[in-house]
Amino acid sequence: MTRSIKAICAASTATLAMLAATPALADAHTDATADAPAAQAELPSGPEGPALWKVADEDTTIYLFGTVHALPSDLVWYDAEIAEALNASDTVITEIRMDPASEAAMQQLAMQKGMSSDGTTLRSLLTEEQTATYEAALGGLGVPAEAFDPFEPWMAGLTLGVLPLLQQGYDLQAGVDKVILSKSGDTPKDALETAEFQLSLFDGLPQDQQIEFLMAAAEGVDEAATMLNSMVAEWVEGDADGLAAIMNEGLEDEAFAEALLYNRNANWAEWIEARLDSTPGTVFIAVGAGHLAGERSVQDYLEQREIETTRVQ
Repeated sequence: MTRSIKAICAASTATLAMLAATPALADAHTDATADAPAAQAELPSGPEGPALWKVADEDTTIYLFGTVHALPSDLVWYDAEIAEALNASDTVITEIRMDPASEAAMQQLAMQKGMSSDGTTLRSLLTEEQTATYEAALGGLGVPAEAFDPFEPWMAGLTLGVLPLLQQGYDLQAGVDKVILSKSGDTPKDALETAEFQLSLFDGLPQDQQIEFLMAAAEGVDEAATMLNSMVAEWVEGDADGLAAIMNEGLEDEAFAEALLYNRNANWAEWIEARLDSTPGTVFIAVGAGHLAGERSVQDYLEQREIETTRVQ
């Protein structure tokens, strides 16, 4: 898998924003992040702001807002246009439910699905060359080589995707989803998917693809924060095309992108159409920014359904 697959994961999978609280990951990064520098992600001069769209009919308005699941805690992005749309909404929709009870259940489920059930160790599945690369990546992060031996390859891959970001000052609690939910107060919440569904996207991969995903994460630990810095810069400027370009760079694994991105975009467009037809009101949908960028985005699938999407900012 390529750099773009890691970008797709970062921009489109909300379960990443909950993995940091799983016991294994928490133990792995507690000491290593103690003296970590803050990530450099400053607001560009004169930004238009993170992109916001809406679809509407005579009695329903649905806002579409792309999120980044981890950010530097001091990055300013919440502006008047986003606040106005959120305050006008009577329902807030995220990819998955992210209240404390749902997070606790997801963390337990992740450990159940992500741990080997037959005692097979992770490193026993790797070739000698892969093992050397994997152990070097862990060592560079200050993690013992045996730390993730009980994990399935996909779980170790996701963990290696998150850990370098935490060590560079990115904060999952400062992720856009979390901020939107906190600012929405008592407004009713709902979700497009379940955490179990999102985890199954990875858990259902054949073992060779899981290992490929793991090795892409291991090989890219040194550039993970740089990649996300670039994505955040495009996101905070509202440049959906620029974000899509980063995600699409070197995209080769079409099947993985189909499962993780395109099929879900199509499903969400169907949900939006049904919501427009069924229940009046105003809805604020906050999903990974990758779903609202580039070809075969949610907006593209809405256009196929003859539903117009308007850029608000």
